[in-house]
Amino acid sequence: MDEWLTELAPQLRALVELAATDGHITGSAAALGVPQSSMSRRIHALEAALAVPLVVRDGRTVRLTPRAIDLAEQIRGPLREVEAALAQAAVGVDPEHGTVRFGFPLTLGVGVLPALLAEFRHRHPGIRLELRQAHGAALVDDLRRGTLDLAVTIPPPTDLPYEFLTTQEVCVAMPDDHRLAGQGTVRLEELVDEEFIANPPSYHLRQITERWCRDAGFVPSVGIEVTEFATIRDFVRRGLGVALLPPVGRRFRGIVEKSLSGGDHTRAIALTSATTTLGPATELLSEFIRDRGLVPTA
Repeated sequence: MDEWLTELAPQLRALVELAATDGHITGSAAALGVPQSSMSRRIHALEAALAVPLVVRDGRTVRLTPRAIDLAEQIRGPLREVEAALAQAAVGVDPEHGTVRFGFPLTLGVGVLPALLAEFRHRHPGIRLELRQAHGAALVDDLRRGTLDLAVTIPPPTDLPYEFLTTQEVCVAMPDDHRLAGQGTVRLEELVDEEFIANPPSYHLRQITERWCRDAGFVPSVGIEVTEFATIRDFVRRGLGVALLPPVGRRFRGIVEKSLSGGDHTRAIALTSATTTLGPATELLSEFIRDRGLVPTA
């Protein structure tokens, strides 16, 4: 036990962080809050303990060996669980104090979720919320690295604990003078000749836009890529294209949003944690969101 706490745990954490930063000693050391020399010593000590090479020098960075990459992947989850259990034991039983590092998607930055977080903060003023808003893949990466405790993710990840919350409709946004603006619903096949405005390829919304359009028999022509959803809507309003977006529940000047017909055009929303063991404050927020849900109330 003493060897685990004093030697192996820091060494394994260093390996996991080094893998997460693609071999950048400076970045991984900064993430752990230790000098670069300490980071290097931990990796060398782990190599000595295992009697296998873990890194290969490559200029100003290092490359992890295949065995090191496999080891980092295998221990990442168990290491998070152990750290979470120790943290929970250390903070005691008072759930009304502590910090929760919480993430949520860009498409949920207005409306129900901010209202829930505000209500939670009013009810539990002793809990500090550190909020991060990003696209789904970035949030899942942060959860895997342990820089977030809890997040609402779209879609649910395949390798982390999560609970399904609800679904999010995806509709088509178009200028209010568009040829299809007068229809009740729109089929994707009707957008075959349209220019699309979309997120970068790493965004889930971009990926399903391409997949759904392929299923409808065409490859969407993406004329503009942009990360911010408000900017996408502004470009739509200016007549530069159409976009597949979640509805925001309020009217934007110059834009109409139409439901898509001919299939299921929704995304699953989940409440995802970094570990199965949550700290008291994190568990309190998790229960609050699960109980309230993300469905608007009158």
